[in-house]
Amino acid sequence: MTQSQSQSQSQSQPVLGRRALGRALLARQHLLARTDLEAAAMVHHLGGLQAQAAPQPPYLGLLARLDGFTPERLSTLIEQRAAVRIALQRGTIHLVTAEDCLTLRPLLQPLLDQQLRTTYGKRLDGLDPDALAAEARELVEEQPRTFQQLGALLAEARPDRDPAALAQAARCLLPLVQVPPRGLWGHGGPAAHTTAEAWLGRPLDPAPSLDDLVLRYLAAFGPATAADVKKWSGRSGLAPVLTRLAPRLLTFRDEQGRLLYDLPNAPRPDEDTPAPVRLVAPFDNLLLSHADRTRVLPEEYRGRVMTQNGIVLGTLLVDGLVAGSWRLTGEQEVVVRPFVALRRADRQAAEAEAQRVLDFAGGGEGRGTVRIEAVE
Repeated sequence: MTQSQSQSQSQSQPVLGRRALGRALLARQHLLARTDLEAAAMVHHLGGLQAQAAPQPPYLGLLARLDGFTPERLSTLIEQRAAVRIALQRGTIHLVTAEDCLTLRPLLQPLLDQQLRTTYGKRLDGLDPDALAAEARELVEEQPRTFQQLGALLAEARPDRDPAALAQAARCLLPLVQVPPRGLWGHGGPAAHTTAEAWLGRPLDPAPSLDDLVLRYLAAFGPATAADVKKWSGRSGLAPVLTRLAPRLLTFRDEQGRLLYDLPNAPRPDEDTPAPVRLVAPFDNLLLSHADRTRVLPEEYRGRVMTQNGIVLGTLLVDGLVAGSWRLTGEQEVVVRPFVALRRADRQAAEAEAQRVLDFAGGGEGRGTVRIEAVE
């Protein structure tokens, strides 16, 4: 393609502004209007929920999106092995359906391999990874084990090695799921692991589709660039997949001229579509799944919700944009910290959303306290 042809094609592609992209994202995330989908269906639609902070974030993420959701609806899925917690996108723990566990883990294995080489390569230099993985598999399938327990056992035959590095190698080499009570609402305790195959009684998908991975991402997070898909998944090399899929997709440009891909029938509401006040969960993928997060997170607020030690706070959405943070303290209080002065209607809506969280967490209506802090 010549330079002039490329410029002509770029000019012919519709431009989606930041607000339009934000409304499309909120619609697909069910944050413009809640739905009565079953919890498993929403977990699948979202491609999982980031879940390294147990147990609240996935539950609060579903609460923001689902009508009539109760903690038992997700806890039951975990107890019945219909949903599991496992390292997936970006190498972080996600709560996903059992089917997605078996499909997504093979697709994201290259990311885990890279993390192992980058983070623990020197400490594991000279080890046979296949032998280590085989021994670790036998140990965790014998009984679920914490990483501390697993590392100590693996180090018995390797006394010159760091037990923590050995355990993390097993985490990267094997599809290790966290077993209950980890992840159950109202329960705590250390994370114990076994393999997905042992826990679910099925093998990993032998032929998972990268095309399906990208299409599912667009369904929940599009329109998006190739860089966005990489940010969400953590996996590189997806630009050729989008190029291959392009005849099945619509293409747009953002205000910076970047090429956006999208599903033809996915919702793209008008940019002036009303966006209700919402309390988005800590670590929610709404904020973590784009290279350019400004469609929902103004750049000036990034440092106020994403801390240097990797914590992502719960966020207050007003008119489709992050306008504050919030936290649930125990089961007794929701504290909302606006970054800007709230209009009276938005303040009342934030109070109502906070009370909804309290009703969910406390098991009854009208319990607990909502506190809206003054703007600093």
